Amino acid sequence: MIVRDATVADLPALLVIHNDAIATTTAIWDEHQVDLDDRRTWLETRQASGLPVLVAEIDGEVAGYASYGPWRPKFGYRFTVENSIYTHPDHQRRGVASALMPELLERARAGEVHSIVAGIESTNAISIALHEKHGFRRVAHLPQVGFKFGRWLDLDYLQLSLGDDSVTG
Repeated sequence: MIVRDATVADLPALLVIHNDAIATTTAIWDEHQVDLDDRRTWLETRQASGLPVLVAEIDGEVAGYASYGPWRPKFGYRFTVENSIYTHPDHQRRGVASALMPELLERARAGEVHSIVAGIESTNAISIALHEKHGFRRVAHLPQVGFKFGRWLDLDYLQLSLGDDSVTG
C-alpha cells in the first residue's frame, strides 16, 4: 500500500468512494450524491489552501482517502481542523484507514495545526476505534442532531491536541 498526495487523475475514484459513503453509510450526512465537478472543486480548494488530500493506493487503485479542512470559519478557530477518512467499499477492514491516519497526522504536525476534531456518527464504532487508536479522545456527544435513512443520528466529537499551549500566530 502506498500513501501519497491525491492528483486530478484520482478524482473518479474519490467520487466513487464519496458517493458510496453518501448512499450507504451515516459517515456523510448528505443524501444527494455529487458529481465530478463537485469533487474537482473540493480537491482544488483544499490544495490551493495548502490542505492535504491523501490517497491510499493498492495495486494502482485508490483504496481510500483522507483529508482535513477548517473546522469552523471564524478566525479564532484557524489552528483547529476537522479530519475525514473514507475507504472504498471493496477495501474496508483491510488497514487502509490505519495507513492513512499516521500520514495525515504528520501533515498536521508539520503545519500550524494545534487540534484535530472528528465528528463521527455515534454508532460508527469502527471509525471511533480508529481515532481512539491514534490518540483521539471523545469530548462531546450530541444526541439527535442529524437525520438520515429515516432516523435521528447522534454525533460524537473526538479530539486530538497536537501542540503545546503556546500561541504561534
